[in-house]
Amino acid sequence: MNNSTTQPIPAPAPKKWKGRYTILLLLWSGWLLSFLDRMVMNVSLPFIGHDLGLDKMAQGTIISAFFIGYALFQIPGGYLSDRFGPRKVMAFAIIWWSIFTLITGLIYLLPLLLIVRFLFGAGEGCFPASSWKTISTYFPSNERGRATAIQSSVNTLGPAISVLVAATIIEMFGWREVFVFLSIPGLILGMLIYRFVLNKPEHNRLISPQELAELERDAQREAAKSSANKTLSFVEVLKMPILWKLSLIWFLFDITFWGFTTWLPSYLLEVRQLSLAKTGIWAAVPFLFGALGTLTGGYLADKFEKQLKLIYCLTSIVSGIFLFFMFHVNSIETAITFQCISAFFMFIAFAIFWGMLMHLIPPVIMGRASSIVNFGGQVAGVVSPIIIGFLIDRAAGGYNNAFMFMVIALIASAVLTFFVKTVSLK
Repeated sequence: MNNSTTQPIPAPAPKKWKGRYTILLLLWSGWLLSFLDRMVMNVSLPFIGHDLGLDKMAQGTIISAFFIGYALFQIPGGYLSDRFGPRKVMAFAIIWWSIFTLITGLIYLLPLLLIVRFLFGAGEGCFPASSWKTISTYFPSNERGRATAIQSSVNTLGPAISVLVAATIIEMFGWREVFVFLSIPGLILGMLIYRFVLNKPEHNRLISPQELAELERDAQREAAKSSANKTLSFVEVLKMPILWKLSLIWFLFDITFWGFTTWLPSYLLEVRQLSLAKTGIWAAVPFLFGALGTLTGGYLADKFEKQLKLIYCLTSIVSGIFLFFMFHVNSIETAITFQCISAFFMFIAFAIFWGMLMHLIPPVIMGRASSIVNFGGQVAGVVSPIIIGFLIDRAAGGYNNAFMFMVIALIASAVLTFFVKTVSLK
């Protein structure tokens, strides 16, 4: 017997992968490459010092040259992103720093190397604000915290991966080849970003009509809540007190971040007496916990928008407490455990801070505003290694004062946040 009942055709499953996720993947790749290109220098320094006959102070100036260029071009990069759109800025920045990555491997004199690393840093300095501008343009407000956290996960993965990449290439070929090889993916990525990351979602074929409608509804909701003038000049943005307060908070946080990133391997090797192989492994483990913390912070940033200031304060203080415990315990196993806990909460705070910024700042000024805030962090990148190195030398190689300096800076950033009126500028 034939069954004449017509079965309804099931509706197609909704498309889960959205065009903005492809945009985010390209941004994530750009950040990862930027961290690889800058962090492999830390691994290469002893070999560069040997080949060029440089002492430790001279080697340190190579790191500082990068951060000077990186800090100085944060605000110009943000201005250009708002003025001309992030597409050209990001593509040019990646291709620019990839060219100077290549040139780094060809230099034989310290003065030329300092100039090259400064110009390398200038290129990387234009990238962060343009990437945050892209997120605020392509993602609805309720997803920007998570998107920023995913992008920022390279702040933890980059230091871990760069050690493995640099060590492998140096062992097989030499330190110069590290920079030559890493220049190639940058040139390719720069062209991909120029091709696929357009300034406006409505001009991008990757973005579906459903996503455009979602962005339009979100823009209307934000406009209904906004009373701020959205046609602010660059000078008016520079005069916003909240941005400079956030910049100071980020400066204090990054003193700890760059200190933790730069000096943890040396601490494990010199104070905890681990072998070089074990140092490489255990120096990477806290950053894996940091990656988990970054993603957790991104979720919290979108889920608890009204409580972000409190969450940042609590997680920063908890991170500082466990960092303090870390250098006061005798057991290496306990010290590493405390390192991991400190890194987990530190990177929750990291993601919460930038999630808070994403919720506070309208997309139209995101490039300039985020560059002002990030400028403070990169100034910390210039001064933190010098101060911490000085404290270690003053203590005859002891690290307690240096880590105490990092703890104080991190807790100070938490305390300062209580005095910031996080009123949305939207």
